[in-house]
Amino acid sequence: MKLIKSLMAATLALGVGGPALADSDPLKVGFIYVGPVGDGGWTYEHEQGRLAVEEAFGDKVETSYVESVPEGADAERVMTQMALSGTDLIFTTSFGYMDPTINVASKFPNVKFEHATGYKRADNVSTYSARFYEGRAVQGLIAGRMTKTNKIGYIASFPIPEVIRGINSAYIHAKKVNPDVEFSIIWAFTWFDPAKEADAANALIEQGADVILQHTDSTAPQAAAEKAGNVITFGQASDMSEYAPFPRVSSIIDNWAPYYIDRVAAVMDGTWESMDTWDGIGPGMVGIGEISDAVPADVKAEALALRDSLASGEYHAFTGPLNKQDGSPWLADGEVADDGTLAGLGFYVEGLVGDIPN
Repeated sequence: MKLIKSLMAATLALGVGGPALADSDPLKVGFIYVGPVGDGGWTYEHEQGRLAVEEAFGDKVETSYVESVPEGADAERVMTQMALSGTDLIFTTSFGYMDPTINVASKFPNVKFEHATGYKRADNVSTYSARFYEGRAVQGLIAGRMTKTNKIGYIASFPIPEVIRGINSAYIHAKKVNPDVEFSIIWAFTWFDPAKEADAANALIEQGADVILQHTDSTAPQAAAEKAGNVITFGQASDMSEYAPFPRVSSIIDNWAPYYIDRVAAVMDGTWESMDTWDGIGPGMVGIGEISDAVPADVKAEALALRDSLASGEYHAFTGPLNKQDGSPWLADGEVADDGTLAGLGFYVEGLVGDIPN
């Protein structure tokens, strides 16, 4: 684990409220990552956001990070040390950091906290996330069009609403273009574990899946698909373009840099306030990686049209008619799911097989 340079200078003399920032002092901005910065996915893209902050503000900021911090008690310890070291703004970049963020923020009211993908806020805690499910819709369309076995595998991380939304969205849009498609879901219970992710990909391929989707962060599923030779994949969180044009035929790209720059600027000019941000393709927080030439031209055009309609707001990824997995009605014809329901989504749509783990 990389140590933050300033942690050794942390002392209780700083007080739990955080130090005063002189006009000449750089703003200290910290990032806490659940995976390594070289994971090629989720943490890699947050790290690109941190580097963008440094580029945008130069010597007006001093940034630091700790990588591979487990969710739970370790996270709370690292956040506390970071706050004690004089950090003014702390980004905590994983769902499982939610309660530790709230706990530490209550002890440091003058430190600003930003928690990614959570829903608990406080006067000094903001939340932010991206509408990844929009990107999953585009992936689902391509997957449904390109599968030859009609079997699509999905490597899921943890059974939280963000992941459940993604599974549902991908399935809905695969099913729209291919009524015969079937999804098989393996829960890996990890964000980043290349060995587990490779095992999951290989198991799905052995079951006949010729498309692999993932909501885990390493490139191991890409490598497994490349070895199999006839399986397509999609980059997760970052482009993973080293596997293009095949098996990786497109990707979801998380673009955090504009948000990070905006929030750092808000602290600097005194306009920062607690808020919730949930942006998608339109505002640019979710990007669709280049669709490779391995995708037929007509399918590519269809996918780009879906991307554009999601970006403009003309179309919503969760538009009825849709039923829940048990067949009970959820959304009537033309009805759109509200954000409150989506934020806490805990069920599969009709047609998906299997239970969501507790």
